[in-house]
Amino acid sequence: MQSPGRPPANQRDVQRRFWRLIAEGLSSEDAALGCGVSVPVGSRWFRDGGGMPPLTLDEPLGRYLSFAEREEIALLRAQQLGVREIARAIGRDASTISRELRRNAATRSGRMDYRASVAQWHAERQARRPKAAKLAGNDRLREYVTERLAGRVTAPDGRPIAGPQVPWRKRRHGPRQDRRWATAWSPEQIAHRLPVEFPDDESMRVSHEAIYQSIYVQGRGALRRELAACLRSGRVLRVPRARVRGRGKKFVTPEVMISERPAEVEDRAVPGHWEGDLILGLGSSAIGTLVERATRFTMLLELPPMPGHDGSRTKNGPAMAGHGAEAVRDAIAAQITTLPEALRRTLTWDQGAEMAQHVALRVDTGLEIYFCDPHSPWQRGTNENTNGLLRQYFPKGTDLSRHGRDELDAVAAALNTRPRKTLGWRTPGEALQDHLLSAQ
Repeated sequence: MQSPGRPPANQRDVQRRFWRLIAEGLSSEDAALGCGVSVPVGSRWFRDGGGMPPLTLDEPLGRYLSFAEREEIALLRAQQLGVREIARAIGRDASTISRELRRNAATRSGRMDYRASVAQWHAERQARRPKAAKLAGNDRLREYVTERLAGRVTAPDGRPIAGPQVPWRKRRHGPRQDRRWATAWSPEQIAHRLPVEFPDDESMRVSHEAIYQSIYVQGRGALRRELAACLRSGRVLRVPRARVRGRGKKFVTPEVMISERPAEVEDRAVPGHWEGDLILGLGSSAIGTLVERATRFTMLLELPPMPGHDGSRTKNGPAMAGHGAEAVRDAIAAQITTLPEALRRTLTWDQGAEMAQHVALRVDTGLEIYFCDPHSPWQRGTNENTNGLLRQYFPKGTDLSRHGRDELDAVAAALNTRPRKTLGWRTPGEALQDHLLSAQ
């Protein structure tokens, strides 16, 4: 019998640990080091699996022998113990041990020696149930899917439009680069369109997940890997959800989350605790808003476009629209430092990239800065309500950069002189003045 190859050095339990670390958001390199394999091996596992685990992450239920049990069998077998003695030692049936020694013995030397690593390899190889992908065995269905994914774009008169020539580089397209033009139906559109076009042909059915796996998972033998360029994401590998959730928010650490904010902020008894946000307008224009929780006193931040906004911007350079991290930091510092130190205690913001320089802002102003949980605007309820009031003056879909400092101050004064029900029909300006007088 031809040898099936060399027994693998890494077992399924190691791969299971690797994919658990991937699901937690670690990179393939860190996950490989975390489970004790080399970085190239971890990268190959991630690439071959298309970014998703090819095996279940649940621990085995104990029906089958584990690698630890096979190691125990090998040690007891080396001590010349019988089958029933081994079975009693590890708590298994004698027939299970007998079958294990017969089926999974190492026969390379010509003798029925038993080695745990070789036995585990034999068991995993025999447990495989290879099943051909549906797209690999149905030429008509594969051609239909390929045409809807990568078909050529045509003009209304039927003339093909080539679009830009983009070579396949086996990786995702970079930022601000041409994409290949194709009909680019999504796998979900294809899967739901098949019953419409072939209502009586049950062979013309495939799920959208099967299409994704045929593209992403190597060795499926159905769709070409370069068809990933026709997907709307352009992604050549799937990305675990935990890795996506942590992307772009590296500046938000547990000690600056809203759960660590002082308890006195909640009861609104002490002034000096602020909530902030941006309101956006046409052409990526923006205005910053700061609202004091106890008095509802409002201040507006002028965020004009930076020089060079209308021209060519430097690739991967600073944001030119005026509401990047540096611009927002300077605007908050310039506005908040006009207040007495007693009114500069905390600032709560959402997890937007405009607050990436919050450490420098804390040093410049003395504000303790905290961030809301993702997708939780109600944690800044005072600020959200004020932003709704401001839309009377700065409607959506208008250019906010045309409003200068004088206009922003006038609008803020209009809000600060309105009676508020939550303040006992006093104005925010009066409430703030009362707090300052009581502090003196």
